Amino acid sequence: MSFPHMFEPLRLRHRVLRNRVVFGAHTANMSEGGLPGAQHIGYYRERAIGGAAMIVVEPMPVHGSAVLTRGNFRHSDDAVVPAFRKLTEAVKAEGAVILQQLYHVGQHGDQDNSWHPNWSPSGGPSWHDSDASHAMTEAEIEEVLEGYVAAAIRCREAGFDGVEFWAAYHALPDQFWTPFSNRREDRWGGSLENRTRFSRQAMHRIRAACGDDFIIGLAVNDEPDVPAALGREALAEVIALHDAEGAMDYVTCGSGSYFDFYKLMPTFLYPEKLGADLAAHLKGVVKNAVVTAESHIRTPENAEEVLRQGQADLVSIVRGQIADPHLVEKARAGRAGDVRGCISCNQMCWGRRSRDYWISCLINPSAGREWEWGGDRFVPGPGGRVLVVGGGPAGLEAARAAAERGFDVTLAEAGPALGGQFRLAGLQPRRAQITDLLGGSERQLARLGVEVRLNAYLEADEIAGIGAELVALATGSLPDPDGFQRAMTHLERLPGIEAGRVWSPEDVLGRVARPGRRVVVLDEGGNWRGAGTAWWLAEAGHEVTVVTPDPLVGKELQRSAADFPLRKRMAALGARFVTESAIAAWRGNGGGAEVLDLLTGEVEVIPADDLVMSTANRADTELPGALAALGVGFTQLGDAAAPRMAAQAFHDGRKWALSL
Repeated sequence: MSFPHMFEPLRLRHRVLRNRVVFGAHTANMSEGGLPGAQHIGYYRERAIGGAAMIVVEPMPVHGSAVLTRGNFRHSDDAVVPAFRKLTEAVKAEGAVILQQLYHVGQHGDQDNSWHPNWSPSGGPSWHDSDASHAMTEAEIEEVLEGYVAAAIRCREAGFDGVEFWAAYHALPDQFWTPFSNRREDRWGGSLENRTRFSRQAMHRIRAACGDDFIIGLAVNDEPDVPAALGREALAEVIALHDAEGAMDYVTCGSGSYFDFYKLMPTFLYPEKLGADLAAHLKGVVKNAVVTAESHIRTPENAEEVLRQGQADLVSIVRGQIADPHLVEKARAGRAGDVRGCISCNQMCWGRRSRDYWISCLINPSAGREWEWGGDRFVPGPGGRVLVVGGGPAGLEAARAAAERGFDVTLAEAGPALGGQFRLAGLQPRRAQITDLLGGSERQLARLGVEVRLNAYLEADEIAGIGAELVALATGSLPDPDGFQRAMTHLERLPGIEAGRVWSPEDVLGRVARPGRRVVVLDEGGNWRGAGTAWWLAEAGHEVTVVTPDPLVGKELQRSAADFPLRKRMAALGARFVTESAIAAWRGNGGGAEVLDLLTGEVEVIPADDLVMSTANRADTELPGALAALGVGFTQLGDAAAPRMAAQAFHDGRKWALSL
């Protein structure tokens, strides 16, 4: 596929963008003492090398009341200037335009991080913590406006080509715009002119201070499902007023808000190209600014379609370029099929950010480690023969990365297809992106000349006989055959498990099991392995009861902003949720499950034909022991080392290959 619209240059003020793809602002959380360091520079430089036309660096708080995360940069401090100059020089050297986003979250602050009262137009509550905010005085409004200007000046001195004024997600400017949060009766509230005075003054003052050769963007969002938020027509009025005054050079359109975090970083449960509708709407009202579509635009194909239809002038691909920093360059070179596609899981980007860690990527473990691992490029190794046993995520990544470094690689998989448990996860509803990714991995192995052996179950003596100089065991893990539960430590084995019709998620998704109409799913992990299997069963028409020791179904999915949308879908399918409970016994023969309420100690019998136990897996220790006895050296990767999530498997595979 060609991408003529995607690779058309575009002028913004004094700079010409080499294509229409932006790496939009997001919190990478990589600051060191509030300053960008080698990790932060390596992360952004890699996306510039990969072809992004414009990079908008993550938010800079403009005032002490604006601090939101541990990884925020220092506000109101000139020490950021020389530190950021290293970043801007590195990115510009690779041909990209670079801006910084300026932000103030207003009432939605996190006072555990800022140690400052949240400031807002009218004293509304925060959606980040349980506290309310301080209604700003005229003097405090002026103080924050000057904070924006001072921050923009620092950006100019640091070499940024401009700034993005952040009004999205019901941030402070949006709080002034929105009647729900602006109850003021002075010149900052009431009429449209008054409610937009704050943002217009901020941007006009930035222009006056930083000059005509300084790009100013405006970030907004689409939130059609929350009555309190501005609707598209009301937002269009706001944007048209700013545009008529020439306040900004572009406006970028995201989705969701602090009222609805789930659409803010949409997972695969949501449609793609979520920001395109608002972008198209705003293109109909602006006469000066260009419009960027952002949110769930994952692929070059997504980008080209949005641009071809005229919905936007630019597209922001964030998670897609986290997953593959060379996405743009691969598309330009006619290699779009080689792009490592984001799977919209949020597990290591938003999932780590929500825990206040620096971000990474499930399928690209080099994200955030570019400064250590050399980015997404591979230094040739000394050569030699490599045998990788097991074709799940760890084995696939180990084989691919080793082959990229020039090793002669054989990959042996015991089953009929590559992917392991990850392939089964791709069978869950709306998770075909995983299947697409595995298909791409197979193409990459073929391109690199990796010898792939399917249906190749290797014993220790067969591995020794191959004579590879380097051996990786990525043989995965197996479900616990005893039904042990962490909430029931006094029971080494589930009472009644011998009655049969007790399955693992792998049994269900792999079609080993043929469950009856009524199914109880124990979801001990609170993740996609259990909850996604329960969803699959509910979609297939089974009567599903999910039992979990946690206070809610999908507890671990909260990190990735996927839990509520999942529960909503399952509830619509009639699934029942039983929380803070465990399986006391299995009766079998249609007798159902005895479910223990961990709060009260009461036992309820839930009728069921089958029980699915999503508990911690166990690694196989037989093969490693046999190899050790033969004196064969090896390294265990992924679940073979310890049963974990797919992210750790990809990480193990890449790290091992880079160490060879």
